[in-house]
Amino acid sequence: MTNKMLKFVEITPQMPSKRAAKTRRADFAEIYGDYIKEKANAQASRCSQCGVPFCQNACPLHNNIPDWLMLTAEGQLQNAYNTSAATNFMPEICGRICPQDRLCEGSCVIEQSGHGTVTIGAVERYLTDLAWDEGWVKPLNPAQERSLSVGIVGAGPAGLATAEALRSHGWQVTIYDRHDRAGGLLMYGIPNFKLDKSIVKRRIKRLKDGGIKFVLGTEIGKDISFADLQKQHQAILLATGVYKARALSVPGCGNTNVIEALPYLIASNKRGLGDTVTGETAEGKNVVVIGGGDTAMDCVRTAIRQGAKSVSCMYRRDETNMPGSARETKNAKEEGVHFEWLAAPKSVHDKNGKIDYVRAARMRLGQKDGDGRQGFSEVEGADFKMKADLVIQALGFTPEDMHALSPDLKLTRWDTIKAHSTRFETSLPGVFAAGDIVRGASLVVWAIREGLDAATAMHNYLLAQSLADQEVLK
Repeated sequence: MTNKMLKFVEITPQMPSKRAAKTRRADFAEIYGDYIKEKANAQASRCSQCGVPFCQNACPLHNNIPDWLMLTAEGQLQNAYNTSAATNFMPEICGRICPQDRLCEGSCVIEQSGHGTVTIGAVERYLTDLAWDEGWVKPLNPAQERSLSVGIVGAGPAGLATAEALRSHGWQVTIYDRHDRAGGLLMYGIPNFKLDKSIVKRRIKRLKDGGIKFVLGTEIGKDISFADLQKQHQAILLATGVYKARALSVPGCGNTNVIEALPYLIASNKRGLGDTVTGETAEGKNVVVIGGGDTAMDCVRTAIRQGAKSVSCMYRRDETNMPGSARETKNAKEEGVHFEWLAAPKSVHDKNGKIDYVRAARMRLGQKDGDGRQGFSEVEGADFKMKADLVIQALGFTPEDMHALSPDLKLTRWDTIKAHSTRFETSLPGVFAAGDIVRGASLVVWAIREGLDAATAMHNYLLAQSLADQEVLK
């Protein structure tokens, strides 16, 4: 039988077709097309099937990437999908939004050898979209029903992953979320041009059809007390994410046209979903986004699509030290975003009550810190101005006040919830925590991983509770 793999010398890496920048600036549709079957097979065949799968090791979910690439190359597409889905409850979402250039694809052996990475994310997306079309995605149907109940606070990726895993074991699961739709950042934080909301909706529908209950538009601690939640459920997972924005602290930052990234993105996504939303848009404005992460890239690319007059991204380090995805930065450049590297805001100035410009300091790089990123310092006397009508702060996120839920909930010095590293237990009996509220602002794929691990711990806890209840009945 002819070897279908190790074709990386004969076949060059090729992503799915990408819509022209001029066209995609005009709408919020996803920018990448889908592979056709032959193209997916060919790109999968480039995998070297190396003895030590660095791609798999770099994936937080440890997806069996070489296996499903080989199955794809051989045309065993349903088996390839099943292998992909065995370790990831949302492969089509990760295939779209994971920064593969920093994870699996960046660690690919043939990428390191100069032949160009296998397009892992694009193949993953192709397989799962095909699975939905062909009916290979099976309903969530527990083999048995169990009586004990779980309450999950937060309908983002960590909460959804935990819910699906626990429901597959037959536990009764209810998810609570403050928003009117489930999905968390998948629904409201990530723009449509990266993740169409129909993709999220069909995942949510599968969970609902599988017996998971959703209580939306409900904030725990306000609409329902945490004590009441504890009375209703035998186990609770806190998967609230981190939503408190790190704010600018420079003169003029209190201007009404200096806004936070997340409310801006939420409003944009709600408009895309057909809601009537008041709030700031970028239309006709000179927009300056401050920050260098993936949220900053989402903001600049959203502003472009809203019809901004100009869009600039200000970041205090250089492009090499930027924390966001290099692929997203490239897309932003193609769409007309200007990048002002080695720059940091010093003050925001207004004229007749409206923002006129941002005064910025020029920065220089210094020695590397403990994380391997270069430090920075200000270049004296090199200040400059950036025209701005709207300034968007995309400086990262920190936890909200978790003591508002319960004063007995122990927190770390970063105000994240203190939870056991493997059992995910908090300081409160029967209360677990996972995702960004434990590890700090991170990637969706890490939230899914922690959600699955927390589900394993909670399943064992509930089994022990069931046995204890049976002993009492005896």
